[in-house]
Amino acid sequence: MRLGQTTAIYLVSKYVGSVLGFFATIYFTRTLGEEIYGMYAITLALVSWLGIIKSVGLGEAIVKRMSEDEEADAYLAAGTAIKSTFTVLVAIGVLVFREQVNAYVGQSVAEFVVLLLVVSIFSSLVKSALKGTHRVHIYAPLSTAKQAARSVVMIVLVYIGWGLAGMFLGYTIGTAAMAMVGLLVIKPTFVRPQWRHITSLFDFAKYAWVGSMRSKSFNDMDLLVLGLFVPAGLTGIYAVAYTLAKFLDTFGVAIHGTLFPELSKRSAADDTDMVRTLTNDALSYAGLLLIPGIVGAAILGDRLMLVYGDGFEIGAQVLTLLLVGILAYSYNKQMLNTLNGIDRPDLAFRVNAVFIGSNLVLNVALVYAIGWVGAAIATATSAGIGLVVGFHYTRTQVNFSVPYGEITRQWIAALLMGGVVYATRHLGEATLGWVDDLNAVFVVSLVGLGATVYFTILFSISSEFRTTVTNNLPFDVPLITS
Repeated sequence: MRLGQTTAIYLVSKYVGSVLGFFATIYFTRTLGEEIYGMYAITLALVSWLGIIKSVGLGEAIVKRMSEDEEADAYLAAGTAIKSTFTVLVAIGVLVFREQVNAYVGQSVAEFVVLLLVVSIFSSLVKSALKGTHRVHIYAPLSTAKQAARSVVMIVLVYIGWGLAGMFLGYTIGTAAMAMVGLLVIKPTFVRPQWRHITSLFDFAKYAWVGSMRSKSFNDMDLLVLGLFVPAGLTGIYAVAYTLAKFLDTFGVAIHGTLFPELSKRSAADDTDMVRTLTNDALSYAGLLLIPGIVGAAILGDRLMLVYGDGFEIGAQVLTLLLVGILAYSYNKQMLNTLNGIDRPDLAFRVNAVFIGSNLVLNVALVYAIGWVGAAIATATSAGIGLVVGFHYTRTQVNFSVPYGEITRQWIAALLMGGVVYATRHLGEATLGWVDDLNAVFVVSLVGLGATVYFTILFSISSEFRTTVTNNLPFDVPLITS
């Protein structure tokens, strides 16, 4: 299967899952309010950070070693044994300090934290095994099914009155169910791992764990800091804005997840030309949806956030800033993907250390000084710093070319789209009396218009984009060249 088609399967699957999550989030925020949703977001952020301790970078290490097509089952068994041991230790720690955990979140959640930790190890092992055996095209639909299962069970439990507890239980049930399906797909053979398998995983993980911290730092550091300094309601609104912004990074995530096993395989075969080509392609399309997203958020941010309920429109203050940060982070993530793929996790370690340090310092300083908007500024600034450092180290190893032309064409198409959406919004607000009562319909219409305009313009001005689209369709179409 062509990489572009694999990426497309991953992308479509992730978007379906994100759409399901989008509607579920609207239900939760409108039913339970921003404060309860804020507690939910803080708890998941806490579980995510505790997951670093129990995983110590083993997820990427398992993918890397399994993708090399040698003794895959032995590496999976070794990773399972190590992760299980660390998970037990972390779970005991959570129970010992349950009072502090409950005080931080504002609800009695310690037992749920342990439950989420246990199910997360199972899910992460299945995810690593699917990616490591080049089954990204299978993992992606399963990920969507997991999102759907979680959303449905959570909605049912919230509907019958279980509130925050229902959200946690629904999240757990949906995750565990789809992990079981993934395990049936993998059908691993039990192999007793040897000490060399464990040491090989740790050889990679000793650098990769900072990569896990990078991801958690970008995704959750701001939420953890906000939990210390601002009310849970504002944290909930910020979490919604971040979730909406991350929705547009799905394409970058799809590229990252699809290319890593291929980069690893090509690097192991000393195919430097293909490694360079894959890196160039990743940078060309990492911002494909984020660039128009930034322009769209600047124009429609208040109405987008209002869909989640009254009072959420203040999240527009941080939405555009978060999208700028995610754009820089997405480009940086593609370069770190290359460094890890060519087995240079030591250089990725340095990049991640700079990013994590700056993100922590800036979040604490800016949130304390100027409030919740400071978290978005910190996220965007630290992502920019990480991008500069990541570019430097990747260029020392791979002679890739920055696709300035393609990125410029994406910005041109996005700005032209923005002009059309801006004019249409103000014309509609001035002439249509129903837009405030049916805000969601108005927003969806404007987003659909913007997407159509953006892709039509980009398809017209970018021969590279046209070629990429036609080459990866499952059927042949005539290609118009410029």
